[in-house]
Amino acid sequence: MSDVYFVAAAVITVLSAILSLEAKEIVYGAISLAISLLGVASLFFLLNAPYVAAFQIIIYVGAIAVLIIFTVMLVRQERWAKELPPGSIPRITGIILALLISASLFIAVITSKLYSYSELSGNPGIAQIGVLVSGSYATILEVLALVLAASIIGALTLAKQERGEEE
Repeated sequence: MSDVYFVAAAVITVLSAILSLEAKEIVYGAISLAISLLGVASLFFLLNAPYVAAFQIIIYVGAIAVLIIFTVMLVRQERWAKELPPGSIPRITGIILALLISASLFIAVITSKLYSYSELSGNPGIAQIGVLVSGSYATILEVLALVLAASIIGALTLAKQERGEEE
């Protein structure tokens, strides 16, 4: 029975990869790529590697979904995407904000105690990883999920508003 699942997953993966290459619209190509990556994740499940499959879905498919929206937004010629003059207030504010964020990330890395952690003994199983993630890191993951959801909703809102103005 696993042979049937393998053939189905392989066909879906290869066909959606071909569709992503041949798509005329960038959105359809990105969606086909996401389906192809889901097919690769299903192959990892068949290989009895659920941890790798879960990360394949979370990182690649999730990142591709966000990338689709932002790519569509960046590829379009928007009226609001204009070059700012060198001394304008928004440009100076953006530069200062980028420097502050970079400095805070640098300070966070320097003051972190990542060097004090030692390697785990043995290979942790999926249950141990699940306990670790759902234990002390649960709040961080929830906040990251909310930030990702807010960015997707904001991007969809901006894309919908621009499409409404074009028509």
